[in-house]
This record gives sequence, C-alpha cells and structure tokens, in this order.
Amino acid sequence: MNKLYAVLLAAALGLPFVAHAALDETLRVRESVEINAPAAKVWEKVGNFGDMSWHPAVARTEITGGKAGATRTLTLQDGGSVKEALTLHDAGSMTVKYDITESTLPLREFSGTLQLKEAGGKTSVTWRAMFKRKDPASPGAPGQDDKAATDTVTSIIKTGLENLKKVSEQ
Repeated sequence: MNKLYAVLLAAALGLPFVAHAALDETLRVRESVEINAPAAKVWEKVGNFGDMSWHPAVARTEITGGKAGATRTLTLQDGGSVKEALTLHDAGSMTVKYDITESTLPLREFSGTLQLKEAGGKTSVTWRAMFKRKDPASPGAPGQDDKAATDTVTSIIKTGLENLKKVSEQ
C-alpha cells in the first residue's frame, strides 16, 4: 500500500511540470551566416534600426524615435506591413533586439535578436526568434500549425541573412 501512495504522490507532484510544458507554445528559430566582411561594415546595416533595405522582403522602412524605444514600420514588397519596437541596441556587443507589435503574419508575441561576432576579418551573424502562433486553438488547421509557423519564420530569416551576406560582401 505504501508503494501505491508513493507512486500517486510522485505522479501528483510531477503533473504541474507536465502541464506547464504542454502550455508553453513558444516556438524558436535560430539561423546563422558567416559573412566575408568586417563586423563594423555589417553592423552599419544591421545596427541601423531605421533602414532594413538589406532584407529583400522589405520595400520601405519608416522609423519613429531614437535608439531605445524606437519603433519602425516595415512595408513589405507584397504590400503587407510589420510594426516593430526596438528593445535593445548595443553597439558594444553588436546586438539588436526587437518585438513585433503588429503584423500581417499569423504570429504573436514575436521577439527577435540579431547578434554579430567578428573573427579574423569575417562576421558571424546569428538571428534568433521566439514567437507563438496567432491561433493556438486550431493546431491542426492546414498551414496554421507549429511547423508552418516555424517554416515561415525560418524562410524570412534565411532570406534576410543570405541577402545581408550578399550586400555586405560587395
């Protein structure tokens, strides 16, 4: 009988951890690229929150405010728009963090980080994103599941990094 109580107690104590893991719907994407250019040159592009012309999906960038707390509206090539708020701009560590506050993408609670590191005249750029699907209640809807959301963000990030490499190495 004591073994039964021990098993039940262990199960009861473990349930909150299982429930918490099931409730965490945060998705993550991390992509990197090595650029054959000094970090200072790449930082001129990435560190300028008011100009995202290096990303081929962005047609226009409009910025409001200074470094901390600045906001920008990205007008996309397809006519959509994304509003972002700058949460960190650290030239010393060559890091930019931002949140998407409004978007035509089917995402919510999006937070992105771009970080540069120099090594031997080359630059490693890592772009990380954490986000949730806009409609977590329909996980099986075609094109609206976790894989579709992750694939979309991965594609956006990879396309941006590939073009950043191209324009920085010219």
